[in-house]
Amino acid sequence: MSEKTTINAEIREDVGKGASRRLRREGKVPAVIYGGHRDPVALTLQQRELLHEAENEAFYASVLEIRVDQDRIQQAVVRDMQRHPFKPMIMHIDFMRVSAEEVLRMSVPLHFVGEEHSPAGKASGVVIQHQVTEVEIAALPKDLPEYLSVDLSQMDAGDVVMLSDIVLPDGVSILALTGAGEHIDAPVANAVHVKADQGTGAAAAAEAEAALADELGELPVEEEGAEGEEEAEEGGEQQED
Repeated sequence: MSEKTTINAEIREDVGKGASRRLRREGKVPAVIYGGHRDPVALTLQQRELLHEAENEAFYASVLEIRVDQDRIQQAVVRDMQRHPFKPMIMHIDFMRVSAEEVLRMSVPLHFVGEEHSPAGKASGVVIQHQVTEVEIAALPKDLPEYLSVDLSQMDAGDVVMLSDIVLPDGVSILALTGAGEHIDAPVANAVHVKADQGTGAAAAAEAEAALADELGELPVEEEGAEGEEEAEEGGEQQED
């Protein structure tokens, strides 16, 4: 179960682009919380506090406590966050309320463990590639993990670790394997031989990916963005600043 993080917030009545600019000049962040069969509510957060919490990977894949005006607490997850293109500043953030009885769909990061101790990791001329860095899961809030561990300790040259090889905590499922529609058991990591004159840079990576695709009988495809962004966009449309 993810550890709870508390975010302090205030309800704001003054909305719109002008109001949002004023808040940012004051070191604050405009935000909105929506969902849970309730109306969206515009909020104000402290920029410094939010930046600090946003440095933690778990912030994006955990149930948060949004404390409003010190006396009301709502459970929510991050659904969208906009950063300034070059300044260390969060421009806007959307939260979605959660219910203990409703299953959440979230993208969580993958942590690869045991790579350096594996036969492939110790072998000369072998490169281990991480094909996927996060995966979309379904779980009740109480079962939501901050990340999933991928064990590579037994990986040897030529091996491929698939989504179905990931050991899942109780109450957690991977949507690509169990969701509606076609089930896709995609590669998560692979270990390939690299020729001495091939190096270990971009050319080696490209050739290794082609080797993996050939082994799986597929053509290389471009990596797609994470799914599940529609709800975040809907939240932003409900309260655009």
